[in-house]
Amino acid sequence: MPAVTGRGPARRGVLTATVAGAAAVAATVPEARAAERKASRTGWATSWATAQTAPTAEDTVAAAGLTDGVCTATVRLSAGGRVRLRYGHAFGTVPVLVGPVTADGRAVTFGGRRQAWLAAGASLTSDPVDGLRAPDGSALTVETRLPGPTGPLSFHRNTHASHSVDGARTTSVFLLTGVEVTGAHGPVVAVLGDSVAEGVGTPDDADLRWPDQLARRLPGSAVANLGISGNRLLLDDARFGPGGQARFDRDVLSLPGLRTVLVQLGVNDLQQPPAQADSSLVLAGYRQLVLRARSAGLRTVGATITPFEGWTRWTREADAVRQRINRAVRTGHLFDAVADFDAALRDPARPSRLRPAFDSGDGLHPTPSGHAALAGAVDRRHL
Repeated sequence: MPAVTGRGPARRGVLTATVAGAAAVAATVPEARAAERKASRTGWATSWATAQTAPTAEDTVAAAGLTDGVCTATVRLSAGGRVRLRYGHAFGTVPVLVGPVTADGRAVTFGGRRQAWLAAGASLTSDPVDGLRAPDGSALTVETRLPGPTGPLSFHRNTHASHSVDGARTTSVFLLTGVEVTGAHGPVVAVLGDSVAEGVGTPDDADLRWPDQLARRLPGSAVANLGISGNRLLLDDARFGPGGQARFDRDVLSLPGLRTVLVQLGVNDLQQPPAQADSSLVLAGYRQLVLRARSAGLRTVGATITPFEGWTRWTREADAVRQRINRAVRTGHLFDAVADFDAALRDPARPSRLRPAFDSGDGLHPTPSGHAALAGAVDRRHL
């Protein structure tokens, strides 16, 4: 399928937003500047995050956009502290006016103002939210008004948690891409992953995805979950978004305070058409991510690819490719460290499939106890 880039519209959107939003962003107030200077000395880290895709025709709300709409998202933080919000419109073609916004009922400002323009293809970071200090592991409710008309909205399709648009329940999050905090005192980690990281196989609103469970194992850690269901390492997809290589700079390298990136991608390359049968190309893709991460001063942890016999597109040939990739990851010194997710989930009696207690029923996605096993396979010393 054709690659999704959005680079051309992003450039046009930046110019349009410069004109349309000049009055909204030109002025600041001394109090907002002072708060930002104070917060910058403490250091920001992303406590909650989600990665965006472009809407398809099936995504009716995101594709149509909103006019005077209100998006409410309740997100589970990892680390706590002072709070600021981050918005993104990676696949937008026109700027979007954002605001008023509240976080746990408190007013959110952008350069001291209640509204700001989010340029197409760009990101928008708020001021620190006055008077708000979030505890580690707490839930934060963000209410965002979009005066619109917005046009199609960049979004994350399924966070496996309940949110709302104009009062109607949804599991999607629109434009909001991150909550940043000042209180991280443990590892600061980004997970570049697929549906397993996103939480498929766990109940909605249970916060039992393996990145959530990892954060609870590491008090004070900031874990940014950048999993996208269906996402691949090598190829882009109109529904499942740019592949891991294409989205790495925007989704990972842009995060403040990051120390480590954990890469959990590859199974979709092996089984989604067109399936990748050449293990060397997957390994080369991993190497490129490692090089870019190291150039940015980040550590890398590579996850082995978990078994998926029983999944509708499993074949013996695909499993042989998976095992070749895993052997290279374990022994080839590609990453700075390895999280052996394959060993954590495989059935000792039949290593090509998940342990029965860890199989959610489709052969690919683990149960909550399987997600716990994945979290346990990540060694804190490697982060």
